[in-house]
Amino acid sequence: MYNRIMVPLDGSELAECVLPHVESIVRNCSTAHVTFIRVVEPLHIPTSTEADGSTVSSTWDAQHLRNNVDSENMAIAEEYVTRVAARNRYPGAEVEARVIMGKTAETLADYAQQHGIDLIVIATHGLSGISRWIWGSIADRVLRAACVPVLMVRAPGCVSGF
Repeated sequence: MYNRIMVPLDGSELAECVLPHVESIVRNCSTAHVTFIRVVEPLHIPTSTEADGSTVSSTWDAQHLRNNVDSENMAIAEEYVTRVAARNRYPGAEVEARVIMGKTAETLADYAQQHGIDLIVIATHGLSGISRWIWGSIADRVLRAACVPVLMVRAPGCVSGF
């Protein structure tokens, strides 16, 4: 039933609370493929314009900085996801580590669609009220954008409420 599972991670221990669930699903559903994935959002550097029309930061400087930061963030994410994938091997299942760049929720939903993912297993921080309104919820946006089942795992210490 769940032949290809995608596990989005953000680099936090909290996101890794899904790992025991993934192991159980893989073991009990004869899953063939698990993709641990991290999305790196590209750096956005706004350039402002002075009253005389000159820019505070040149376009070249901004692009150079953006490229350097994006490359560094991709390398850090790759190291992290590779380490998680190496720690989580499952008999009979291929494990893959992926890092892609884009807007997190939309990129995850697109990846699932394009790669035949059968199930997304993602942690949710369990924010509510004003915190959720301000910070939003990647897990909630993935749930709404993805066309495949999404298992949302509440992080330890979650407080119930609306």
